[in-house]
Amino acid sequence: MPPLKYSESYLSILRGLSNRIVEAQKPIRILDAIKWSPQLRQDFFAANCQRLPEVTPAYYRDNCPLGFDPEAKRAEFHQLEREISQKLGQMNPVTQIMRRVCREYQMVVRMLEARGTTEFSNISQELYGSSSDCFHAGDPTLAELGLMMEQTLSSLLADPSMQENEKNLTAQQVVDELNIRLSAFFHGEGIRVMLSDGIASDAAAGTDYLKIRDDAMFNAQDIDVLEVHEGWVHLGTTLNGSQQPYLTFLSKGPPSSTTTQEGLAVLSEILTLKSGPTRLFKLINRVRAVTLAEEGADFVEVYRYLSEKGLDPDESYTIASRVFRGSTPTLRPFTKDITYIKGFVQTYNFLRLAFASGKISNLPMLFSGKIVLDDLAILADLEQEGVAVRPRYIPPFFQDLKGLAAWMSFARFIGQLNFNQLEMDYKHLL
Repeated sequence: MPPLKYSESYLSILRGLSNRIVEAQKPIRILDAIKWSPQLRQDFFAANCQRLPEVTPAYYRDNCPLGFDPEAKRAEFHQLEREISQKLGQMNPVTQIMRRVCREYQMVVRMLEARGTTEFSNISQELYGSSSDCFHAGDPTLAELGLMMEQTLSSLLADPSMQENEKNLTAQQVVDELNIRLSAFFHGEGIRVMLSDGIASDAAAGTDYLKIRDDAMFNAQDIDVLEVHEGWVHLGTTLNGSQQPYLTFLSKGPPSSTTTQEGLAVLSEILTLKSGPTRLFKLINRVRAVTLAEEGADFVEVYRYLSEKGLDPDESYTIASRVFRGSTPTLRPFTKDITYIKGFVQTYNFLRLAFASGKISNLPMLFSGKIVLDDLAILADLEQEGVAVRPRYIPPFFQDLKGLAAWMSFARFIGQLNFNQLEMDYKHLL
């Protein structure tokens, strides 16, 4: 670690404030506060998928208690934000990051207070973005990307060779295999992979554990994706953040970090060739579902759209319910599910630029915790000053950047080629 440029008193205050952010956010569990019960699924299929799930503001109040006093929690983060400025200085780059985190958690509390109302989705768009957002001036929107990718992937999946293998592995088999793989990667950390009957998705990463839904079925490729996505990235950045000597808040991810986190995870799947068209089609359909809901489609309409695109009933319900959780079946959506593709595009473009300009020395800091891409340069400076540390757990393809450099070296040039002209010139070969 480089020599410290700050006094012990300053560093002690910094760590203390950072720990207080970690402690203050503990009772805030966004997904638990907006989840839909299995009974809603059963009722929907019992009604032949014709009736909207009965979800109202009262549903969340009665079935998903917050576990904290919203007014007191907002006041706690407001006070903490003020103390950060008072004790670290308003112009301090760390102050700016930590204050933003406090403000975000205040917005999260407001969003959860507004469950089942229009305000819930409005705040969701502020925190996670909207499908109508463009990446850069003059570029397509995320919704347009989703439509284009849907068409491309649908064509690919029409080829039998692109279909994924049968899901014939039980959740217990997946738990056993991932325990072996992740224990080897996170040697000595006590990482646990376990069965769970209380999660909506197939898997969910925690502080030092990974939950696998006990009634889900998997195939070998699913295990590879879980190892990379949930293990190397999500568990890895949590552990790296918790091992920061002063910036311990990096172990916890506010909504702004979700885009970078999910982007890194999807990018890692693709760069390691673990992903495939079926997996990407699922992620793109989440974007399409959010887009439709933002345009006014209700739950049944989104469900039918997904079914007509070839998704099985269970998967169609899962994606539709992810999009409307926290809202109601007739209001605007919870937009978190756009972050996977949005984050992938942003992170990939950042890597293209970093390799094109030869500025790659700071790239490992992407895994230093639950960071926001915008903060990477600040964290790199803090690492040089001894305040932050380089991450211990980095995906293999990032540990030695030579292979990734070869991949990215052509990216800028190839991206400038006219694809329409390529189609004309190459069509006789296909």
